[in-house]
Amino acid sequence: MYFKAFPEGPLTLRNVTVPACLLGGGDGGGDLIRTDIGIDTGRVTPPGGTPVEMGGAMLLPCFTDMHTHLDKGHIWPRAANPDGSFAGALATVGQDRAARWSAEDVYRRADFALRCAHAHGTRAIRTHLDSLSPQDDISWPVFERLREDWAGRIDLQAASLAGCDSVDLRGSYRHTADLVARAGGVLGLVTYPVEDLRDRLRAFFDLAGTCGLPVDFHVDETMDPDAETLRLIAETVIETGFDAPVVVGHCCSLSTQDEARAMATLDLVARAGLGAVSLPMCNLYLQDRQAGRTPRRRGVTLVHEMKARGIRVAFASDNTRDPFYAYGDLDMLEVLREATRIAHLDHSDPDWARAVTTTPAEICGFAQARLAVGDPADLVIFRARDWTELFARPQSDRIVLRAGRAIDRTLPDHAELDDLMETA
Repeated sequence: MYFKAFPEGPLTLRNVTVPACLLGGGDGGGDLIRTDIGIDTGRVTPPGGTPVEMGGAMLLPCFTDMHTHLDKGHIWPRAANPDGSFAGALATVGQDRAARWSAEDVYRRADFALRCAHAHGTRAIRTHLDSLSPQDDISWPVFERLREDWAGRIDLQAASLAGCDSVDLRGSYRHTADLVARAGGVLGLVTYPVEDLRDRLRAFFDLAGTCGLPVDFHVDETMDPDAETLRLIAETVIETGFDAPVVVGHCCSLSTQDEARAMATLDLVARAGLGAVSLPMCNLYLQDRQAGRTPRRRGVTLVHEMKARGIRVAFASDNTRDPFYAYGDLDMLEVLREATRIAHLDHSDPDWARAVTTTPAEICGFAQARLAVGDPADLVIFRARDWTELFARPQSDRIVLRAGRAIDRTLPDHAELDDLMETA
């Protein structure tokens, strides 16, 4: 198995293991197969270059991570969650944001996170940005600078983030929407049960439509079965005919609802054409946490039932070393590995690799990177020959190719951020 200094020039990677669903002409079916992959001038080509025996090494296209929080990342040393709860995370982040989130602070932490993601093999990221005033006027220009600085390495999108009852959708939030529109971003909202939510959603979709923006929701991030804002979002999309892309993330309460009710909601989600993203690691960390009690529930949403209805489903990292999730490194292989364990993706459809590669790229509108002839040779190669070998180890010696060239995978040292972590 070839894991030395990776050669350049026209190559044929012989005897690699790939998911059949990611090859050209794949229909989403098929499990792992052995094949040969050509690389030339930064693209996937038919075999024909210098042969390199890979010994069955598994090969995936570079990842798309469609739900992250680069602005929150890596504040844990100075802003730890006091009890691991959702309420503790909200309060702690709010305090840290008000006191510490200058343009330099946000840029440096986000850039650190992007270097981690790049080294692990991610090529596209959507990040949510806390966008309550005055933070919106700080973080959105920082995002535009990051996008420019990372062009050619990681494609970046951003979505605004605000609670559904914390903003004036017909007033001050229009300024945020203008910032989002100028940055070519996505309008975002966190939904939870409030009395006038239907009216708020109509105002939100009206604002997004006026600005020509797609939307991205944090939805029902709770184990409360009475939280059904997902259902209301789907109904509102159907009623209004809103036709820009709509993403719903988390959707944890579905897993605690009556089966018939949950399935009826998913039928509406499918009819509305919503895209869904599950955040298994963060939800496992926060949901069903009670002091002195072992958690009973996983917090993961109903990904199998969504997929069976034709709903596009992705997995993503979510938070990284902040009060919402104390761990993580924006490593999408870790996300896929943990999603497989938490949501029982094994003994299921064989094409779940799409959920961290082509499906999130499709949902977000990023350029696709599969394994088809003509696609960019943006590839991740692992010392593993099947799924059980892949998920058994961290794969810290993986090779990441961008445009057919191996990148330097040295991870940044957390100590780089020490000066930002000094407490008052």
